[in-house]
Amino acid sequence: MLAKAISNAVLGIDGYLVEVEVDLAKGLPAFNIVGLPDVAVREAKERVRSAIKNSGYPFPIKRITVNLAPADIKKEGAAFDLPIAISILAASGLIDNRRLDDYALIGELSLDGQIRGVKGVLSMALAAKESGKKGFILPVENSQEASVVEGLEVIAVKNLEETIAYLNGTLKIEAIKENYQLSNNQEYKIDFSDVKGQEAAKRALEVAAAGGHNLIMIGPPGSGKTMLAKRLPTILPSLTKEEAIEVTRIFSIIGRLAKEKSLITNRPFRSPHHTTSDVGLIGGGRIPKPGEVSLAHHGVLFLDELPEFKKNVLEVLRQPLEEGRVTISRALTSLDYPAKFMLIAAMNPCPCGYYGDIKQECACTPKQVNRYLGKISGPLLDRIDIHLEVPRLEVEELTNYQKSEGSVDIKKRVEVARELQAARFKAEEINCNVEMTSSMVEKYCIMNQAAVNLLEQAISSLNLSARAYDRILKLARTIADLVGEEIILAEHIAEAIQYRSLDRKYIGGV
Repeated sequence: MLAKAISNAVLGIDGYLVEVEVDLAKGLPAFNIVGLPDVAVREAKERVRSAIKNSGYPFPIKRITVNLAPADIKKEGAAFDLPIAISILAASGLIDNRRLDDYALIGELSLDGQIRGVKGVLSMALAAKESGKKGFILPVENSQEASVVEGLEVIAVKNLEETIAYLNGTLKIEAIKENYQLSNNQEYKIDFSDVKGQEAAKRALEVAAAGGHNLIMIGPPGSGKTMLAKRLPTILPSLTKEEAIEVTRIFSIIGRLAKEKSLITNRPFRSPHHTTSDVGLIGGGRIPKPGEVSLAHHGVLFLDELPEFKKNVLEVLRQPLEEGRVTISRALTSLDYPAKFMLIAAMNPCPCGYYGDIKQECACTPKQVNRYLGKISGPLLDRIDIHLEVPRLEVEELTNYQKSEGSVDIKKRVEVARELQAARFKAEEINCNVEMTSSMVEKYCIMNQAAVNLLEQAISSLNLSARAYDRILKLARTIADLVGEEIILAEHIAEAIQYRSLDRKYIGGV
């Protein structure tokens, strides 16, 4: 006797269908699972046997063979428990086979037949819809997450008995309705008005947010670098539904999505410690998983105390900064994880933190300073658009209790600039200025003659690289967008050049 149910799995962040085939044959009782199962999948034998018996159904005393197809992709996790149990019962004649073709099933079984939640449900639900399935039968715990997918019946079940009754048509279960909200008026507990002084830094962060640019801040301890960075998400445009789904898929496959949430609606802000390994930052491992750069997708990756990170860890940032994705290759497969993020870095100018400070003397030797700053390579620094000095606050700024401009007002200007970019790049496959290719820079960064002359002088005198030239033009395009100018003027080029000069002061040029 043969029966088949459809399940789902995740490869990278993409879901794919898995056919769970069960054959009941005469012979000595045995229970075998084939199709490259991992330990958790092989252990499903004991969970399925106990769940079927404790739910009041007979477990067949036959030779049971379960095949998970396609057989050349490794299967992981306990999500196949429910479809294996359903297939066994269908092969025994206890479930109507006709409805099995319409639904995909996932869920981990407890020994008493209860169904527990699993990871990666949103990707699985999207795969079920794309393959033309009518519905998706899954644990109650995961139902809100899957309800985001339009055009797919999401049937939430509590236990094996309830699943069997639904498939046999003796129990009616209402499909879960969509339950998510994307608000343009998101509330944060922090605000830019909390930051005293540092108007130049706030302006630079506004420019970075408006064009999606990377930024590095250098300054003495206590100058407000971390405080500024943590407030950047409060001025970024709200996530679109498509962006929210992409972010949610990444958090879902590693089990970081809150049970009561259907979508992540705030832009991610990831701040890994400087002891993070290259695998932790970029992703990978024995069983490849996304790293911090992917968890920061469509959000902010903040690296505080940048020189304290190991040099090999920082160097792996080059690919995602340039391409917006991470490729992890293994012997059997190659996985792509999305990684479009804004990099915000902060560092002291030397180990003691006071090199170049006008009020406190630096205690470091030139050799110590050079070794400290030498951890940041030229190629990595060249990929960071805005280099910003954050000086010590003056006494007058510290004692000024007047509130400065808040995040809401800054965000409005950022959103207007992003809307201009969205209209400009409607025919392109990009969303903001930082993603422009060299040909797009030439097409969309039109300058007047004064701006051309100023940029030529800068290239000659500052010995800028070709990448730095492109970065300056992208920055100038963003600065012009903030004031609604179609043509890039000399003042926009001047401000953009100013954001590229810090490396020469501290790090000796790129």
